[in-house]
Amino acid sequence: MNRLQEKKVIVTGGALGIGRAAVIRMAQEGAAVAILDCVDEEGEALAQAVNAEGGKARYWHCDVTSESTVSDVFDEVAASFGGLDAVVSNAGIAGVNKPTHEITEEEWDHVQAVNVKGVFFCTKHAIRHLREAGGGSIINLSSIYGLVSAPDLPPYHASKGAVRLMTKTDALLYAADRIRVNSVHPGFIWTPLVEKHLGDQGDVEAGRQQLNALHPLGHIGEPDDIAWGIVYLASDESKFVTGSELVIDGGYTAH
Repeated sequence: MNRLQEKKVIVTGGALGIGRAAVIRMAQEGAAVAILDCVDEEGEALAQAVNAEGGKARYWHCDVTSESTVSDVFDEVAASFGGLDAVVSNAGIAGVNKPTHEITEEEWDHVQAVNVKGVFFCTKHAIRHLREAGGGSIINLSSIYGLVSAPDLPPYHASKGAVRLMTKTDALLYAADRIRVNSVHPGFIWTPLVEKHLGDQGDVEAGRQQLNALHPLGHIGEPDDIAWGIVYLASDESKFVTGSELVIDGGYTAH
């Protein structure tokens, strides 16, 4: 219950899915958690639920595609919590599912703005606060599709590959500041994002069974499977881990 005691953390996309699970588990482990998202009702409700269980959380509306917003909110979080120790860049979207030659510039740019530029802005504006803390942890959510690919979702796959290499670069750039930067690579996890993706394709339950079969363990994951990996990377247990990929995928990429 004390793996993150006294740590102050930010989770983007923190109101739903993997982000929500990370918020809950990090708060249970003693962290003060800033929930950043654009879905205000869900974010506020999660903060209230965490606080009602004896944790500490607060919600901020934050569009990660806006640099000025990210900068302002990160400053507000650090001022409110008395510093910053870890940032989880989890906000992301799937985008359009079309072959490359049918994707418009606007559709491509929309995915990169959230999934790539959003991670860039969060890292950029976390550095000063983490340096002031004497170090810290940046945890970027990539995907199995930052490691391998599939014949769908070209903008998404490109974005998650970018996050993987951005993570390694920043791990090298900020190691001397004792700022660790790692990426997490989930397999298919039952979240609103995946459920919507399956719904767009037709039969959700049939689609889920197909996804189960892609994983050697025989099923897709749950948000908690990823949340515990995030807790580890935010904690001092991972003090010698930087520039690494934490793959939590039920064996998907072992094929």
